[in-house]
Amino acid sequence: MFEQTRPTSKTRSAWALLELIYHATVREIRKDYSNALIGLILNMVQTVTLVFAFFLLFVVIGIRGSPVRGDFLLYIMSGIFIFIVHVKTVSSLITAEGPSSQMMKHAPMNTIVAILAAAFGQLYIQILSVLAVLYIYHIAFTPITIHNFAGAAGMLFLAWFTGVAVGVVFIAIKPWAPQFVTVASAVYNRVNMIASGKMFLANSLPSAQLQLFDWNPLFHIIDQARGYTFLNYNPHYTSVSYPLQVGIALIMIGLMAEFYTRKTASLSWDARR
Repeated sequence: MFEQTRPTSKTRSAWALLELIYHATVREIRKDYSNALIGLILNMVQTVTLVFAFFLLFVVIGIRGSPVRGDFLLYIMSGIFIFIVHVKTVSSLITAEGPSSQMMKHAPMNTIVAILAAAFGQLYIQILSVLAVLYIYHIAFTPITIHNFAGAAGMLFLAWFTGVAVGVVFIAIKPWAPQFVTVASAVYNRVNMIASGKMFLANSLPSAQLQLFDWNPLFHIIDQARGYTFLNYNPHYTSVSYPLQVGIALIMIGLMAEFYTRKTASLSWDARR
């Protein structure tokens, strides 16, 4: 009666793993708010608030029109959406269940499932928020046109992917130096408020200033997203391949570090948090 049943084929094993990831993702989404709709609304409010704050900032510094021919608010949102997806994915992975968490005592739960659950949970919330905000703006205020919707959506997913990559590196380091990760992640998010380039276009920067931002994958993603969003903007100094390559490299490094951390995990590490 107490014998655990195990899948007997690779197909059933894969299905059991997907089912586990699904339930872990649902738990992750409902972790902060029992009602998923409330969580979605609050995330939308945060997004709209940040868009409105940057709109006021542009008005105060005297920029009342879009640097590219098109809707001014859509220009702001094209940067804000990608920035929020990236930094919130990083933050979500940092708070995911670690190797010494109580959840790891319940088989077949493991840290990879926890990481995937945190990543997919944040992707679900952010995609719904972006679509809802764009739909409300399109219906209630002014119709908008996105030149290449598939390309712009691809940049949103690429921002999520690079956020997962950075988050995996942080979560691998966290059991060893939790206070360092807390400070480093906060600094990373604050630096990206400027270094992400959501306030300006790469084509408009002098070469000396461009070198200050060219290292950041998020800068490339936002600039490319604006190229897909607006018909009259063609990015010359950024690429899609650079953030993709950086993301893959960080994922590999983070997973190797996380595997080593998981093998040497100790319950006493929780006392340092």
